[in-house]
Amino acid sequence: MSPAPGPALRQPRNSENPMDSVTTRPAAAPQGSPLRGRVAVVTGAARGIGEALARRLSQDGMRVALLGREAETLRQAASSLGAPSLCVEADVTDQTALHSAARQVADRLGDAAVVVANAGVAAGGPFRRTDADLWRRVVDVNLVGSANTARAFLPQLARTRGYFLQIASTAAFGAAPMMSAYCASKAGAESFARALRGEVEPDGVAVGIAYLHWTGTDMISGVDDHPVLRALRANQPWFARRVHSPDEVADWLAAGVRRRAHQIYAPPWLRLCQPLRPLFPTLVARAARRELRRMSAAELAVATGVMGAGGRADWEAYRSAAHWPAGGPHEEPSG
Repeated sequence: MSPAPGPALRQPRNSENPMDSVTTRPAAAPQGSPLRGRVAVVTGAARGIGEALARRLSQDGMRVALLGREAETLRQAASSLGAPSLCVEADVTDQTALHSAARQVADRLGDAAVVVANAGVAAGGPFRRTDADLWRRVVDVNLVGSANTARAFLPQLARTRGYFLQIASTAAFGAAPMMSAYCASKAGAESFARALRGEVEPDGVAVGIAYLHWTGTDMISGVDDHPVLRALRANQPWFARRVHSPDEVADWLAAGVRRRAHQIYAPPWLRLCQPLRPLFPTLVARAARRELRRMSAAELAVATGVMGAGGRADWEAYRSAAHWPAGGPHEEPSG
């Protein structure tokens, strides 16, 4: 991505929506950064990897739009940024809301040059005991939400000859029992990004896939209480059991964004696993079966449900909205 001055920052219009505002601070990015002055969009930016990456890209001098479900948490994340930023409360499964968000980004910050499809949730437990709506919600957020994000922002990326980054996972390497929705959605997101890459490269748009391993977000805060995840970690080499901080992962992701990398591995040693991928489903299933044989029905029930504070916030908002007419009880940001 070659250095280019960003578009002039337009002043926000008056709005009754408290999320519909631009935070402006002078950026302190290195003068030689190829991202300086350009616009980035990060979904799932209220916490965890999304929040850390938004902060890291802001340090590179980018104007960052933070998209997510948690209004107050988004505002707190934006307040720590050192460059102009925009918060938009939006559900990535709502295509209309994302198109509205895309219009706001273009109007307030300029066309996006980097879009990171990071929003994700997880649910654990036996498939037969997992609420059908919760299982579908995981797939909708992680896979359909990524496609919706691409659909909303690809026109801008085509104009800027930009970069779309899909956040995937080592869950795409080997499907873990008790995590069927998450593994299916991450494998699907990886395939979607690979297919999209071939379609949009003629337009000058690069598509990257980031493979993340154990990362210290609230999604895995109870990893040792989840029987299959605990077993998988226990059967990995010592270096593979390490939990990396969101800031550390954000540094690896930002370095990949600067290179417009096709693949980003966090941690970098994961690239050595790609040739071994055909072996992983068998190895994962073997470790999981040993653990599941030792578990009682009561222990399985404890491991069932949505994982992490962000996932719980999304699930509660989704269930609340399900009792309202189409469009939900909240107001979409104007734009």
